[in-house]
Amino acid sequence: MNSTGSSPLIPVTLLTGFLGSGKTTVLNHILKQPGMAETAVIINEFGEIGLDHLLVESATDDIVLLNSGCLCCTVRGDIADTLLNLFVGRASGKVPYFLRVVIETTGLADPAPILHTLISDPLVAARYSLDGVVTMIDAVNGTGTLDRQPEAIKQAAVADRLLLSKTDLADPNVLAGLQARLATLNPSAPIIKVACGEVDPALLFNLGFYDPQSKSVDVQRWLRDEAFAGEHNHDHEHGRDPQLLDPNRHDDRIRAFCITREQPISWAALSTWLDALATMRGDDLLRLKAIVALSDRPDEPVVVHGVQHLFHPPVLLPQWPSEDRRTRMVFITRDLPREAIEKTLAAFEEAVAEAG
Repeated sequence: MNSTGSSPLIPVTLLTGFLGSGKTTVLNHILKQPGMAETAVIINEFGEIGLDHLLVESATDDIVLLNSGCLCCTVRGDIADTLLNLFVGRASGKVPYFLRVVIETTGLADPAPILHTLISDPLVAARYSLDGVVTMIDAVNGTGTLDRQPEAIKQAAVADRLLLSKTDLADPNVLAGLQARLATLNPSAPIIKVACGEVDPALLFNLGFYDPQSKSVDVQRWLRDEAFAGEHNHDHEHGRDPQLLDPNRHDDRIRAFCITREQPISWAALSTWLDALATMRGDDLLRLKAIVALSDRPDEPVVVHGVQHLFHPPVLLPQWPSEDRRTRMVFITRDLPREAIEKTLAAFEEAVAEAG
């Protein structure tokens, strides 16, 4: 699971959000917290973020030290090069030691390419692990941004945490509509209200697919299937405010749902189905998080975490994290309905059973 031997993978948090959503203010607040020393921040341009008052000195041509003990660098080439250069610099002592990385994207960036790099690049994946995606939403302008920008929809859909800024300035009815819309778009992500950029870093970090402290998958923290207890997909919109159901909205194409299964699945059926799903419909598979009961290893569930065409290597847990031993698969998809997911899984199970 970790090809660097005894060294834990370095957790990476992706901080994204719409233009003007408040990423700068939140990041400045976070970097001042004592527990956030030894953090490396990767941003696009130093000029885009107000860190001047935090700067101490240059460590290299591309890296500046912050008086909080953090370090900050620009993207050099692509994100993989930046991450690998940071790691080499840390190992050689040319840059200060860091325990975590925060990548701050531009306001209209599609987060998928960075997620792909973290998952698929073998050199990056051997040293770093995706800890979570944190998306900022402007409570005043967020509804209009979601209406106009498909990238904004994707940013919100793939998030593990949604930070809602400027709530004190938003009209209460607009705010309620935005929260309802976000809850439908991504019901597994908690919505956290942020005042003046102040947020507890504990709510944003160590969310994790990979916990470097225990070197285990923290399933119960990120598989929040209880958020799917109600019907959140767009097939059950009755009783909602008609203004929230504008057919021109981009996010009417996005669905979020949880599939729960009582019967275990064979590894052969699961792996071939996931391969086919990623190959044929990967563009529409925005996020998948699952804990799966295997018929082959009933006491050792497998954890699956994927983004579009790419998946983390499946992780076999030594035991179930709770008394609930059902398969739970959390999907966020675009133009890919729940019925199609369930139908293809059943087909692959049947095919493997017949072949066996």
